Amino acid sequence: MTFANPAPANPAPKQVSLTAAYWFIGIPIVLIAICLAAKFGVVPLSAGPRVAIIFMLLVALMLTGMPISIALGLTVLIFLFTLTEVPIDAVALKLFTGIERFEIMSIPFFILAGGFLTHGGVARRMIDFAISLIGHWHGGLALAAIVACAMFALVCGSSVATVVAIGSIILPEMVRHGYPMRFGAGVIVVAGSLGILMLPSIPKVIYAISTNTSIGALFVAGLLPGTLLTIMLCVVTWFMAKHNNYPRMEKATWHQAWRAFRQSIWGLMLVVIIIGGIYSGVFTATEAAAMAAVYAFFVAVYVYKDLKLRDVPRVVLQAANMSAMLLYIITNAVLFSFVLANENIPQAIADWILASNFGVIGFLLLVNVLLLIAGNFMEPSSIILIMAPMLFPAAKRLGIDPVHFGIVIDVNMEVGLCHPPVGLNLYVASTIARLGITDLTMAVLPWLGTMFIFLIIVTYWPELTLFLPRVLGML
Repeated sequence: MTFANPAPANPAPKQVSLTAAYWFIGIPIVLIAICLAAKFGVVPLSAGPRVAIIFMLLVALMLTGMPISIALGLTVLIFLFTLTEVPIDAVALKLFTGIERFEIMSIPFFILAGGFLTHGGVARRMIDFAISLIGHWHGGLALAAIVACAMFALVCGSSVATVVAIGSIILPEMVRHGYPMRFGAGVIVVAGSLGILMLPSIPKVIYAISTNTSIGALFVAGLLPGTLLTIMLCVVTWFMAKHNNYPRMEKATWHQAWRAFRQSIWGLMLVVIIIGGIYSGVFTATEAAAMAAVYAFFVAVYVYKDLKLRDVPRVVLQAANMSAMLLYIITNAVLFSFVLANENIPQAIADWILASNFGVIGFLLLVNVLLLIAGNFMEPSSIILIMAPMLFPAAKRLGIDPVHFGIVIDVNMEVGLCHPPVGLNLYVASTIARLGITDLTMAVLPWLGTMFIFLIIVTYWPELTLFLPRVLGML
């Protein structure tokens, strides 16, 4: 007797995935076909549908899994060649003039400085100093991780670099002393986000370029909010550690604390160089980035000697790769902003917001919601380059200070770095801790709630952001 082969137990998932694939591929094709039909006069498109197609095409291309930079570039080219009469030489000119600004040079310099600091022993000495100060409190190592992240953020400017530099050193120590890996990894994910809020910050540079805001004022404006967030994260961590009776370190003597401070002073001096140089007018923010890279090289190779000369080309190559990726995103985003301006979209959005009578409170709430949603799909640089030119005109007409608005955007980017599906800090910490994204997401929740409270404080208390720039005469 023969029996027919049984049907597959669960064929539905494969069918669903194929259907989703057809949709993801088919929607961009349909939108491109509509653009071509409009070009040849088959389908008339008014201003409203044309604007809708820009954003629909961008989202549709990103949903195919295409890199954001390429999705931006393709959206711009398709729109320009089918729905506008913009001369191609104007597009080419904008392509080059959009990234020839002097301030953009600070991005590769800060990335290079972060590379030297990450590999040059600065992070380890900052951790030792932080442990000597608060290691004897409940959850001492976790508190030291937060403080060390804050100190490293003062000189680095990259959230991912902060997570790598501090997390790779302190997470194994926390596990060795009896802390759960989930707890330690959760601390590092949120504390690492300080990397883009404190002094130097690549997202701040990109915002400044997009809105013609003072980079120096943005750098200084992040100090008080960054300090407040550090304190809030420490308080939550202390309560959790005390409740779970996590271990404490032996209290360091004054001599041990002084020795740890002397070891870390070379790295902390970079804070003085950046603030002092910009405030005194000795150099601009871009020149401060170059000075930071040179100083970080000197400290890593000749003072701490943790980075050998033969390893310098490898660090420079990594920084060059990261810089090229960011500049490519910036180039395509500049073209996208050019299209938006050509279609008068930022002005139309500003007019709509003012006509809707949202007021400052409602507008800032809307901005936060939009940026938090965007954080689920894009990384910070792309969000700022796309959203800032659209939202900034309305903020300016509502009387919101550009520096305050920039820090609000920056804090939203911090939150986006700490939750899935695109949170870079989660993926980096997951690699270090060897935890799944789901486990790490659950571990981050207590601190993520704290960051939402902090976002509300920063959004509706502008003086927290603007006090230091005003005192230093930068506003």
